Amino acid sequence: MQQLWDWFLEPTHQQLCLIILISLILGGLAGRFLSYRKEKSTRVLRRESDKAFFKGIQYILSNDRDQAIEEFTKSVQINSDTIETYVALGNLYRSKGDIDRAIRIRQSIILRPNIDEGSKTRALIDLGLDYRKGGFMNRALEALHQALQKDPTNLEVLDGLEKIYEDLRDWENAFATRQKIAKGSRGNHKHVLAHYQVELGKAGLEKGDLSQAKSCYQKAISIDETCLDAHLHLGDLYFLKQEYKKAVSAWKKVVQIAPQFSFLAYRRLEGAYGEMKNLKPVEDFLRECAASSSDAFTHMALARYLYNEQDFQGAIRELDSALALDPSFWEARKFKGEILLKQGRKEEALAAYEDLIPRLNVPYLK
Repeated sequence: MQQLWDWFLEPTHQQLCLIILISLILGGLAGRFLSYRKEKSTRVLRRESDKAFFKGIQYILSNDRDQAIEEFTKSVQINSDTIETYVALGNLYRSKGDIDRAIRIRQSIILRPNIDEGSKTRALIDLGLDYRKGGFMNRALEALHQALQKDPTNLEVLDGLEKIYEDLRDWENAFATRQKIAKGSRGNHKHVLAHYQVELGKAGLEKGDLSQAKSCYQKAISIDETCLDAHLHLGDLYFLKQEYKKAVSAWKKVVQIAPQFSFLAYRRLEGAYGEMKNLKPVEDFLRECAASSSDAFTHMALARYLYNEQDFQGAIRELDSALALDPSFWEARKFKGEILLKQGRKEEALAAYEDLIPRLNVPYLK
């Protein structure tokens, strides 16, 4: 300690210590000054970047996508760290159909070092949407499956996958994906699940696999008993197999579930009863439907049946009932005019057609 003190008492050594002390002080001050200038410069750049970003948002709200792209591009040129701006820019490119640029932006985000998992998942989702918009379905599936691995319950990812499976008519995977969506969200998913089973049944029928078709239609009905499409197609399948009574039973379910759609079953029932050489049940069915339904189409169907049976007055009565329910039902007015003309009642037919003209969406006839 004494030696150190003796060394310090030397004038040259004191000057050296003073120089070192002054250098440290000046270095600290210079560092603080440079740090302040850098921080000030960063704040200015951040303000400029934010200003461009918010201007871009305003242009989006005013539906000026080109100007929005210009402002977002300025923002990322000033501050390339803001992932949100890149995301918005990519979305704009996708909306304009510039898929290549959108894809490059997503890929640049994914490849960033130290990117958080949430941002990476978001970029993978957007990449999948870009690929789908560009028609690259397999790549879209790959990107969304990568996102799903990172977040298995992400409803946006599942929704994106479901849409792609629909595009590809991959009904089996669409059904499985909707089941996952149903587990993670509220609401009634039965009608969608039933629809996919109907589509699977139709695909089986196209391949000639009647057993698969029947199984899928029945599964659709077990999922959603009110699925009209399933009942109609199941009836069609029975008709194809010449099981006419089962076909009639399936089609009558449509009337029980939704009387307003009984017209969808009418032609089918007529065909089945025709094959059974007994059309009387068709009339009974239609009269029953007309009595219990406030649907104009049902009365129209009964009118056509009565017309074919040469009961012209009965047909006109049913057409009048249809028009009372729906005055704009121009097909009924046209059919009524045809019947009246056939009976030689020209003045009444002319009146019916005069009523028809205002209902037609043809400006020069009005």
